[in-house]
Amino acid sequence: MGVKQAIKSLDAFPRAEEHLLQKTRSGALVSVIGLVIMATLFLHELTYYFHTYTVHQMSVDLTRGQTLPIHINVTFPSLPCDVLSVDAIDMSGKHEVDLDTNIWKVRSCSSLLKNISLLQLRLNSHGQIIGTEYLSDLVEKEHTHDHGNDKEHHHDLEQKLHSHGFDEEAENMIKKVKQAVTNGEGCRVYGILDVQRVAGNFHISVHGLNILVAQMIFEGAKHVNVSHIIHDLSFGPKYPGIHNPLDGTERILHESSGIFKYYIKIVPTEYRYISKEVLPTNQFSVTEYFSPMNDLDRSWPAVYFLYDLSPITVTIKEENRSFLHFITRLCAVLGGTFAVTGMLDRWMFRIMEAVTKPNARSVVR
Repeated sequence: MGVKQAIKSLDAFPRAEEHLLQKTRSGALVSVIGLVIMATLFLHELTYYFHTYTVHQMSVDLTRGQTLPIHINVTFPSLPCDVLSVDAIDMSGKHEVDLDTNIWKVRSCSSLLKNISLLQLRLNSHGQIIGTEYLSDLVEKEHTHDHGNDKEHHHDLEQKLHSHGFDEEAENMIKKVKQAVTNGEGCRVYGILDVQRVAGNFHISVHGLNILVAQMIFEGAKHVNVSHIIHDLSFGPKYPGIHNPLDGTERILHESSGIFKYYIKIVPTEYRYISKEVLPTNQFSVTEYFSPMNDLDRSWPAVYFLYDLSPITVTIKEENRSFLHFITRLCAVLGGTFAVTGMLDRWMFRIMEAVTKPNARSVVR
């Protein structure tokens, strides 16, 4: 009997007799609130347990002999595709001019509306519809209105071309590009550049043109409008949570032109999925610099992307949370809620008891 009594004395949860327990409405209300809170916290912890988390590790980059993929998607709203070229150069001395492998150019021009049957509503001053008109007709009217001025300008251009001694092919090219510039034609350049894994730069400019041809088209470097919109610039495939700082960048010039330079620091990255699949890619940070053109500059406007690679590689690993971690958090959350609701119940009971007892004594008197 001594051993049994000793074991019973270790009981941390003694049971009271049933007739000694008192149930109250306030206790029932606190119990319901506590159950709702515990159920909500349980679901939250369960969702947290099933979600993976990422661990970042750094080490020295040991990769060799691999190429660096550069994904570009940039729009130049004020330069035709015929004058734009993509050039690349790296520290090893490799220099490529007017790249066209895996690089595409798409015209973007307001005059293309002539091929689109878009309907425009004509309204009066009160906002009431008084007629309709196709945008293609509006474009035709505008070109008809300026046709006389175009003839005079075309005659002056031919005289300038003949005075410089351009051949027929160059003359046709200059006329075509000047007409495209007049029509507000732009160009979207997109594709993938595979470059060596060393520091270098690539730039998009009019450097592929002969200097005399460029001078005839733009009549000076200040008139080369390199306004651009960077839709996408990345150095490898995308992984969950990556942020490319240049995506969505818009740089629009309204007066003088200049040279844009983006200094990019590339950080080699490996993303390891929970399935053990490894995705090699790159992150980067960027600093921007703009140099406006002046009368003494001999260079032509361009958009430069100068990149360098970090010697440190970052490994991002997806991992699951351990079951013991889940149990520990669950006990802490549910136990804490149970303890707080128990304290709240006792306080409410004592307050109700203190309020009701004086009223009962006054009735007996």
